[in-house]
Amino acid sequence: MEIPSSAPPLDRETKASERPGDHKDELRLWLRMLTCSTLIESEIRTRLREEFKTTLPRFDLMAQLEKSTTGMTVGEVSQRLMVSNGNVTAVVAGLLADGLVDKRPAAQDRRVQVLTLTAQGRRAFKAMAERHEDWIAELFAGLGPAEIGQLFRLLGGVKASLHQAIRNRQNGTPTAAGDTK
Repeated sequence: MEIPSSAPPLDRETKASERPGDHKDELRLWLRMLTCSTLIESEIRTRLREEFKTTLPRFDLMAQLEKSTTGMTVGEVSQRLMVSNGNVTAVVAGLLADGLVDKRPAAQDRRVQVLTLTAQGRRAFKAMAERHEDWIAELFAGLGPAEIGQLFRLLGGVKASLHQAIRNRQNGTPTAAGDTK
């Protein structure tokens, strides 16, 4: 059976929306947020690949290095990106081979390697970052400034609620539902 092109694409939220009475509002909200995040990330990955022949992990790593004036170790980059050192090492290898990143021993410990963007890397990242900002603006173009501000504030509340729920679980404090597990 062929799906008409006017049908919305299937995503994580679709199943829950088919029978909303079967799911709590919080679950449906989480699925909506996850779907939006996935759609944005997928589109950014596609555009980076098509326009710059690069990947999101390379872009993200370069973004971290671009913020640093003194460079960063692999460990520092992996902490910021919330990935393993092995993942960072693999991405760094490609960036080194392309001349976008430089690696040198740290002054205080020659066993530690410090990563920096090369001049070529800074130019390449600047071009990508400018386009990235345009793409994000394009993806949110259907929202007005007031809606963006409201959504930003609401998501700030979501983030605070998440942090509190995580702290409560770690401390064994009962949640709103009374569960301590």
